[in-house]
Amino acid sequence: MPKPFDKLTATAAPIMRANIDTDVIIRIERLVGNSIRGTLGKWAFGSLRYLPDGSENPDFILNREPYREAEILVTGPNFGCGSSREGAVWSLQERGIRAIIGSGFGDIFFANCFQNGILPIIVDKAVVDQLAADIEATQGAGKVSVDLEAQTIVSPSGKQHPFEIDPRRREGLLKGLDEVALTLQRDDEIHAFQAADRAARPWIHSTRISA
Repeated sequence: MPKPFDKLTATAAPIMRANIDTDVIIRIERLVGNSIRGTLGKWAFGSLRYLPDGSENPDFILNREPYREAEILVTGPNFGCGSSREGAVWSLQERGIRAIIGSGFGDIFFANCFQNGILPIIVDKAVVDQLAADIEATQGAGKVSVDLEAQTIVSPSGKQHPFEIDPRRREGLLKGLDEVALTLQRDDEIHAFQAADRAARPWIHSTRISA
């Protein structure tokens, strides 16, 4: 089950390059094997974080203080595009990322975030650019706050930005529930519907198969 998300105040790292796809977030070869969960965090953004000799790239933001401890990403347009691999979300989750703020995401990546307890927030590009500028102005020392209950972001400069989110997905994150668990919360309604439908259309529910 995903970890519940309510409020988060944390270091945020701006990664403003557009169209970062899931292959950049996690290389496919890192997803081969039966015991990959729990090992993917160190490979998140591997092609950007490491040089060809395996050493850290000092120019990549997540290799620099204080961004090493970032729990929030502020991203360029179309983040998480490309293939549908859920491992991209797993790697960010295991890296400690709990929220991602951007002007747009790959559709499947966006959905996978909710299933794994990461809050993806879509706001106007102007808001993303302002957040990134505020973070850079404090050299990462200023924190970003995300309040899912109130649906607001507070930048390091104190400016508040509202955001919209699907109510069902919001409920799931607040309670730490995935789609299956959210559906099971309506178990009584489901059984009531099935009972009424069985009475109205018994032939639909028959288990007999004619030869």
